[in-house]
Amino acid sequence: MRFEPLLAVLPALGVQGIRIIQSNDDGWAEQYVRTFHDALVASGHDVVLSAPAENKSGTSSLDVEPSARSSPCQYDSCSAGSGPIGRNATSPRLNWVNSFPVTAMRYGIDTIAPPFWNGQGPELAVSGPNVGSNLFLAVQFSGTVGAAAYAAKQEKIPAIAFSGASEGTLAWNTSPVPQRSLVYAQLANTLTNAVIASGKPYLPEDVFLNVNFPKVEGKCTQASQFKWVLSRINIGLFSEKDVEHCGSDRLPMESSVVDTDGCYISISVGDANDKTTAPAEKQAVVLKKLQKMLTCLP
Repeated sequence: MRFEPLLAVLPALGVQGIRIIQSNDDGWAEQYVRTFHDALVASGHDVVLSAPAENKSGTSSLDVEPSARSSPCQYDSCSAGSGPIGRNATSPRLNWVNSFPVTAMRYGIDTIAPPFWNGQGPELAVSGPNVGSNLFLAVQFSGTVGAAAYAAKQEKIPAIAFSGASEGTLAWNTSPVPQRSLVYAQLANTLTNAVIASGKPYLPEDVFLNVNFPKVEGKCTQASQFKWVLSRINIGLFSEKDVEHCGSDRLPMESSVVDTDGCYISISVGDANDKTTAPAEKQAVVLKKLQKMLTCLP
């Protein structure tokens, strides 16, 4: 896979490489997370992956100290008896933690990444892309979202959780790389760089972005065909008004966005305290930062 052209785009966006901690809940050897990792590195970022040793989907915010492996890691990516944490021998910034996504994110932030950065912490946390969507009620159970919410709430690190509707797990070394993995990596990289280009603080405190990509199929097979829509996680029947956008004070549900014909991506501003929609004043900050790339539903 090749992401070198992305390097030429960064100066125009005003983006400089930063320290990024990365995780997911599908496992450290899942292809989606590895392809996204490669895209971030090609963009000039210093990225450390710290993810579960195997698929831990649906584990929400569980956090348990890692234990030694008694069997090989996912896709035989580590051997039995490898200990509670480990890394790729030839790419030491790729790390696994034998526990849940939140634990992996915590170990990445506090233990694994700082030695690579002369004791400094990450400037941004990203999680995913998840294999499958994380919409509405699923947000509460998602380990991908749990890892991002942990980073935002407990570590005060701006965080983004990415999920893609195209399902089907893939080993890290699947060749050729399927188009869906490449497209999701390019899209996730685009939003990550847009957030960085918007300047610090990248996001309001105690906020994470919940991003859902529709399926890569039909007329939605190239990153350039997708459009970004500001959305909300939960139903807003009894909620305060959202930020004023697209002529309304109620943002569309993220599930409505990804189900709309036309390759629409939902970006919800999540409250890291309870994984519901953040209040309007925090939505407004994100809207201002991403205004140029957002569109309205037809």
